[in-house]
Amino acid sequence: MCPTDVPGPTPVVSRVLPIDRLRAFLTALVVTHHAVLAYHPYAPKPPAALNDGSMIWGAFPIVDQMRMPGADLLVGFNDSFFMALMFLLAGLFVPGGIARHGGGRYLRERALRLGAPFVVAAGVLAPLAYAATYAQVTASPTLSGFASQWLALGVWPAGPAWFLWVLFVFGALAALLSRFAPGWANASARLLCGDSARPARALWVLVAASALVYVPTAMLLDPTRWASFGPFFVQTARIPLYFLYFVTGAAIGTMQMDRHLLSADGKLARRWFLWANLAPLAFFFLVAAFLMMLDASRKGEAPWLLVLTHFAFVLSCATTSFALLAYFSRKMHQPSRLWNSLAENAFGIYLLHYPIVAWLQYALLDVSLPGYAKAAIVIIAGLGISWLVAIALRQFAWVERVIGRGASKSLHRI
Repeated sequence: MCPTDVPGPTPVVSRVLPIDRLRAFLTALVVTHHAVLAYHPYAPKPPAALNDGSMIWGAFPIVDQMRMPGADLLVGFNDSFFMALMFLLAGLFVPGGIARHGGGRYLRERALRLGAPFVVAAGVLAPLAYAATYAQVTASPTLSGFASQWLALGVWPAGPAWFLWVLFVFGALAALLSRFAPGWANASARLLCGDSARPARALWVLVAASALVYVPTAMLLDPTRWASFGPFFVQTARIPLYFLYFVTGAAIGTMQMDRHLLSADGKLARRWFLWANLAPLAFFFLVAAFLMMLDASRKGEAPWLLVLTHFAFVLSCATTSFALLAYFSRKMHQPSRLWNSLAENAFGIYLLHYPIVAWLQYALLDVSLPGYAKAAIVIIAGLGISWLVAIALRQFAWVERVIGRGASKSLHRI
């Protein structure tokens, strides 16, 4: 029986332990990703000033002279899947949320859950993070000097808060679809899984759909380019891919997750070891295609290698996502106070970590340590401090309502 043979979205449980923990794991990966960028082997030189015309510092707030071998592979691996998978996880609870609360209340809740943190993260935390950039490149930094350069940019870099506004837009589109085409999530689930929960079919449907929406877009647009308007930044070529993963999450969300694709005893979870071996193979295929494309580009145009690289990207993205879904669905059911705390504070950690990581990197600039040691310090301290601050802030009822368990009980997790 197809898990979607019911009219309208099937509400799912408001919390699923493996999904909570996978989201927490991805949040820790985001912290790790930003922590090692300062020690990336190919990190750009620090800017002469924030408003020197180059905005590359938006991705590399601090650049240390010490390098960490292998950081490029870690960053490339993370970048190949982790934000797409975050959108998939966010989409899981959308059909149930809209079905329970209706589109209007759903959007009001999302405006509070995502809009308020976006304002704080973009308006306060991002400038605080990039103030570390200004401090690194300025001989005598002052608050007025930073404000002058910052306001001269013409845009307002928001750091990782971009995810929040894009997720809100996707949620609004989902509410609109549910108003005019209420069966959209069920139809997507039938396309994804057919008449049963078949992971291999789901993977290839996702890969094929990803190739259709991403490869042409990446050929037309620079895949590394970020479009912006004020504080609203987004990686342009990836918008269709991220929305596809969000829809895929919503499709899975119409299933009874404890019995179908994400079941601990399902085909996906039982074969977690196979998926865990396929994921690195898919990533190494991406690396090989990318290196061949770089070599060919030095000798002239090689469009077919560009197509191959973009296809390898979507293949690696889907395979790694399924591998993590399989592992966490199978293995992450045991009680753990540590995992529970990390999961409960993951949203707060995501919001808070960026300035903490940037200033830790700044503090280590003149410390005589190898790059890998500095990276380890920033990862551990950045995650730990963000975690503790999130716990402390959640003691305030109004903060807890927005980023804590109370918000997830009223609707669903981010």
